Amino acid sequence: MQQDSSKVLSTDADGAALPDPVVAVVVPVRNEADNILPLVGEIDRALGGRWPYEIIYVDDGSDDATPALLREARQRFAALRVVRHRSSCGQSQAVATGVKSARAAYIATLDGDGQNDPADIPSLLERLLAETPAERHRLLIAGHRRRRQDSPLRLLSSRIANGIRARLLGDATPDTGCGLKVFSREAFLDMPRFDHMHRFLPALMIRRGGRVVSVPVNHRPRQRGQSKYGVWNRLWVGIVDLFGVMWLQRRARLPQIED
Repeated sequence: MQQDSSKVLSTDADGAALPDPVVAVVVPVRNEADNILPLVGEIDRALGGRWPYEIIYVDDGSDDATPALLREARQRFAALRVVRHRSSCGQSQAVATGVKSARAAYIATLDGDGQNDPADIPSLLERLLAETPAERHRLLIAGHRRRRQDSPLRLLSSRIANGIRARLLGDATPDTGCGLKVFSREAFLDMPRFDHMHRFLPALMIRRGGRVVSVPVNHRPRQRGQSKYGVWNRLWVGIVDLFGVMWLQRRARLPQIED
C-alpha cells in the first residue's frame, strides 16, 4: 500500500517526521505492568519495516506500576502512544478509546497479557489489505486460537461461551474471544457500542452487512501477571449483552443505495 511521504502527523524523539500510519495496534491494559515492555518490544519488531504504524496503549485505570512502565516504554518506542482512563471503564470501552484515538485507517487489537503473538499481526493485516478499499470496510479478520495455552477450566468456559454465541447469533466464528482481530477504523465506528461489545465484534460486523474470516494464530501461555477473566464473566455476565445483540440483529436494516 503506497503512502504519501509528504503527509506526516508526528515526529520521533529526534524530531524526524513519522509518516501517516497504515495500522494502529490497540492494546487495552489494566494492571499489566510486567507485560508492558516485553509486549511493546514484540509489536515493534513484528511491524518494523513493513508499514508505517502506531501502537496505542489504553490504560484502563491501572493501580499498579503500569503507568510508570508505559512512560518508560514511550521513551524507548517512538510509535507508542498512551491514553489513560482515570478509573476503569472495562475492556470494551478501552478498545473504543484506542480506536477513536487512532490516526490509522486500519486497526489491530491485541490483548495486553502477552498470550496473543504480535508476529501474527502482519499476516492478518495482509489478508485485509488484499481486498479492494471498499471491501476492507466490510471485513473483519479474527484470530482463531486452535492450540490454546490455558487452564482446563478457562478452556471449558470459553468453549461454552463460544458455542452459545455461535448458536444464537450465527456469527460463524469459532473463537470470538480471541483478542487478536484486524478491521477498519471506519467499520468499528459504525457499530453500536456498549459494555462487552468486544466479545461480539464478528456478529456486529455481519449485522452491518460485512463478513468475517477466521485465521489460525499462535497462542502462548501467560508468563507474567494474573488473568482478569474467568467462567463467570465469560459466560453469565455476557448473557444480557447476548440478548441485546440478538435484538440489534433483528432490527438491522441494510439500505440498497441507488444513484
